[in-house]
Amino acid sequence: MSKTAIVTGGSRGIGKEICLRLAKDGFNIVTCCTGDASKADATINACKEFGVDAMAVAADVSNAEDVQKIFDAAKEKFGSVEVLVNNAGITKDNLMLRMTEDDFMKVLDVNLKSAFLTCKVATKDMMRAKYGRIINISSVVGLMGNAGQANYSASKAGLIGFTKSLAKEFGAKGITVNAVAPGFIETEMTDALPEDVKANYMTQIPRKRLGADIAAAVSFLASDDADYITGQVLSVDGGMRM
Repeated sequence: MSKTAIVTGGSRGIGKEICLRLAKDGFNIVTCCTGDASKADATINACKEFGVDAMAVAADVSNAEDVQKIFDAAKEKFGSVEVLVNNAGITKDNLMLRMTEDDFMKVLDVNLKSAFLTCKVATKDMMRAKYGRIINISSVVGLMGNAGQANYSASKAGLIGFTKSLAKEFGAKGITVNAVAPGFIETEMTDALPEDVKANYMTQIPRKRLGADIAAAVSFLASDDADYITGQVLSVDGGMRM
């Protein structure tokens, strides 16, 4: 029987690549979007080319009712959800003294609170099934901090503590909970950076290139081969944080 994965924030960037890789692995895919649905539709259509089924749900992952709607739609269509990837995230960068309370809280709501909401729903069914894979997408800045990203760094560091706590709570229930911490990854966001900024980052990365391997890490952690791995943070950063 086919397994199903929910990937939040799967319409572009790292989230889209995760959707495509899990679809290639044979998972049915459910993702969510806010606003323009065209990019989410493109992801869904690309996933279906691997011979699986896929769907997108219009939802705000920082809202509990919308999160429930995602899972209800997934279970109605596919029956169960075996894998949850909390990838949705936003940035509202600014220096601390210029950062507004609203910008701080909005980033925490989307990047961290959303994982609490999705995991609260997902783990109920995973416990009954005695099986589940939860992968939270953190960041290298959650491990080392970054000037101008106090809100983003706090949210991603929070995901790591959240991951470890859930791993301890649900390990005996057949549910593994891990985090992936991407470094400087090739996305639309990094494509738009000035060349001098990219060059500065490259001096900090032993591999001397942008990364494109996050989906492979998620694929492994979602597989049965990772059954004895839980509570871990897998840094995929080209050696940026050694």
